[in-house]
Amino acid sequence: MDAEATALLTLGIYGGIAIAVVLRQIRASAGSWQVYILHVISRFFTPFVFRQRIQADCPLPAEGGALILANHRSPVDPMLIYSSSQLKHEGLRIRPVEFLTAVEYCDLGGPLGFITRHMDVIPVQRSGRDMGPVKEALRRIRAGRLVGVFPEGRINLGSGLLPGNPGVAWLALHSKAPVYPVFIHDAPQGKSMVDPFLTFCRAGVTYGDSVDLSAYYGRRINQELLEEVTEILMTRLAALGGVEYTASAPDEPVVANTDDRAQHRIAHAG
Repeated sequence: MDAEATALLTLGIYGGIAIAVVLRQIRASAGSWQVYILHVISRFFTPFVFRQRIQADCPLPAEGGALILANHRSPVDPMLIYSSSQLKHEGLRIRPVEFLTAVEYCDLGGPLGFITRHMDVIPVQRSGRDMGPVKEALRRIRAGRLVGVFPEGRINLGSGLLPGNPGVAWLALHSKAPVYPVFIHDAPQGKSMVDPFLTFCRAGVTYGDSVDLSAYYGRRINQELLEEVTEILMTRLAALGGVEYTASAPDEPVVANTDDRAQHRIAHAG
């Protein structure tokens, strides 16, 4: 075999290996090439623009449902979590975290519409009157999917954490799924939704182990219990980021019963 044929054969072998690796990773993305493409983009984008360090120590489960609880600093937060949540001790497992997201972002076309559509976000009305998104979040967790919530309810421009919405405790207690705190450090902020994506900085994500709430399962779910569990979850999140957390009841309209009130609050947590 001459040198040219050997070179072509070698290139063919390398090409076949590359295709096999890509196909295997697409299978690891629940068979969705769109999810895989978004994974590749985020894995290149966040280390380059935000100098995010990706480590193979993410505790999010490779299988089964879970609730992800994160602070909210910037529009890029879901991207930072997604790009760093795929490498686990047992290997690569590409799973989208399906965040409760304000409906106006879901209705946009272009790249953002592509992202929200294929990342299976849960649209939420800012009015919080529609309980459908909360019930959908619970259904997805029980179906074995990862659901993400920003319990501060809006982007936090200050230090520390804003008061957490007890709706996250409602989801945790009803689903009985593991709850993982995730703290986002130094994510970029800006005057528009686009500015943070174009801001070079050093941002990072710290993952905590799941919070054991089994002692609260089986108890009657009332306002006091929801507030107690919310404080436990938010305190763990604050400790993960090395910040302070002071709970205080957010202002809200009166709703008929505890379940409705909790769901109303989590509808604002998108």
